[in-house]
Amino acid sequence: MKFDTNIPIYIQIINEIKKDIVLGKISTGDKLPSTRDLAMMYGVNPNTVQRVYKEMELEGLSYTKRGKGTYINESKEMVQMIKTQMAENVINKFIIGMKELGFSYDEMIKVINNKKIKEGETNANTKN
Repeated sequence: MKFDTNIPIYIQIINEIKKDIVLGKISTGDKLPSTRDLAMMYGVNPNTVQRVYKEMELEGLSYTKRGKGTYINESKEMVQMIKTQMAENVINKFIIGMKELGFSYDEMIKVINNKKIKEGETNANTKN
């Protein structure tokens, strides 16, 4: 994983884990890798991973079984909440970027609709 120097590494790792939960790569109730294993996977210090797991617990995303490891919360509602939060972040970044380019909301909607139409055409062409 290539890290963004403007965002703390532990937050980027949490966001990557959240993304994996939303995509179903990690399921509710799954055991997460040990601190050392996750540190090696991301090429970071084990202390960074400890912070990741601590923050995830504080957010209610995971829990620790003493001596057994860290597990993803088993709540299906949590997955939907993460998905909604991530979608809002993407939309907010899009809106900010488009406003910086001088687009109004109506113009943004037109751009999205044009993209949708073009993708529909592309999908229709790939089926033939």
